[in-house]
Amino acid sequence: MHRVNIHPTAIVETSSLGDNVTVHAFAVVRAGATLGNNVVIHPYVVIETGVILGDNVEVFPGAYVGKVPKGAGVLARIPRFEPFVQIGANCSIGPHVVIYYDVKIGENTLIGDGASIRELCRIGSRCVVGRHVTLNYNTSIGDDTKIMDHSWLAGNMRVGNRVFISGGVLTANDNMLGKHGYQEERIVGPSICDGAVIGAGAILLPGVVIGEEAIVGAGAVVTRDVPPRTVVMGIPARAIRTSLGDE
Repeated sequence: MHRVNIHPTAIVETSSLGDNVTVHAFAVVRAGATLGNNVVIHPYVVIETGVILGDNVEVFPGAYVGKVPKGAGVLARIPRFEPFVQIGANCSIGPHVVIYYDVKIGENTLIGDGASIRELCRIGSRCVVGRHVTLNYNTSIGDDTKIMDHSWLAGNMRVGNRVFISGGVLTANDNMLGKHGYQEERIVGPSICDGAVIGAGAILLPGVVIGEEAIVGAGAVVTRDVPPRTVVMGIPARAIRTSLGDE
C-alpha cells in the first residue's frame, strides 16, 4: 500500500512520491520534484522542480533545495547551470541549508546547519559538510571527506577522498583579487589530494596543490605546493618533517 503523510498546510505539486513520505507544515514541494521512499520534509522547506531526493533523505526546517543562481548584474562570472539537484539515499540536510541547482550529493552524506552549496558542485558519499560551510561554484569533493564548521572553499577547487578540513579554513582562487575580472583558465582554487589533513584556521592560496597524506598545521598560510606526506606549518608555510612520526 502506497502511504504518504502530507500536512494540510503543505504545498505538494508533484506526484512523484515514494512510499511513506512525510511532508510537514508549510513546506513546498514543486511539480517535477521526485521524493524517494521514507523521505521526511520538515516545516518551511522548499524543494524546487528538478530536485531528486533518494530514499531515507531527511530535510530539516528552512532548507532551500534547488535555488537558481542569480548574478544580479554585479558578478563578473555569469552563472551556468542545469536545473537539477540529485541527493543520494540516507542523506541529512540540516536547517537553513541552501543548495543551488546543478549539484550532486552522494549517499550517506551529512550537510550541516546553514551550509551553502553553489552550482556545479559535486560531493561524494559518506561525507560531512559542517555547519555554515560554503562550497563555491564548480567545487568537487571526493568520498569519505569531512569539512568542519565555518570553512570556505573557493570556486574551481578540487578535494580528494578521505580528506579532513578542520574548522575555519579559508581558500582563494584569484591572485589578482578580482582586478582583471573573471577568466576561467586563471581563476583556480587549491587542489587537496587524497588523505590530506588541513588544520584549523589555515589559509590555502590560489592554485596550490596539497599532496596525498600531507598535513597543513593550524593557522598556516600555504603559498606553494605541499609535497605528499609532508607536514607544513607557519606563515608562510614551511616543511618541518615528512610525517608525524619523524623527528
